[in-house]
Amino acid sequence: MRSLNNNLQEFLKNIKWYCQSSILIQYQGKNIYIDPWKVPSNQPKADFILVTHSHFDHLSLEDINKIKDDTTKVIIPSSLKNEVPMPVITMDPGDENEYDNIKIKAIPAYNLNKEYHPRNNNWLGYIVTVGDIRILHTGDTDAVPELKTLEHIDIAFVPVGGTYTMTAKEAAKIVNIFKPKLAIPFHWGDVVGSEEDAILFKELANVPVIILERV
Repeated sequence: MRSLNNNLQEFLKNIKWYCQSSILIQYQGKNIYIDPWKVPSNQPKADFILVTHSHFDHLSLEDINKIKDDTTKVIIPSSLKNEVPMPVITMDPGDENEYDNIKIKAIPAYNLNKEYHPRNNNWLGYIVTVGDIRILHTGDTDAVPELKTLEHIDIAFVPVGGTYTMTAKEAAKIVNIFKPKLAIPFHWGDVVGSEEDAILFKELANVPVIILERV
């Protein structure tokens, strides 16, 4: 039986999944949103908003404006700097930023054999480190070689819906290579993908998997 250590089990209380790849990480009073979309109106204001790429279910100006205030840091791929009409911080794959005890590293996210997410767009996934917890948000990606080289990932959010990203089988295969302490399937249950995809991923993964419920 694949088990989850108590520290990560407790930390999961600090994570919310809204839909698709829209998540909130809360840590020491800081609210870190990634790809906010369909965020309910009663959610806390953002300290950080990280955007992976320009598709409507990842870059939602309506949601960004709902949760940002004058102190929010909005982080986007450099290629989107003309698409977001507000002050932003731009990143490219490989870039790293640190804000007090929060570290943000950008990693590449792209398709291998389809054109929805071209590699030359330099769209992103992120590794967010809060304290000693390293959280991977892959963005919309296939099982690209860069994921195979990751190490010391505590929580990995990976897409399982197929069509625009990797499938459940491909996602399980990649997490079985880089072995996060916990994997969470997302990018299902809305535009594409179903709960069956999430369940298949859990069955095939050789690491602990938790299927979150939407907020």
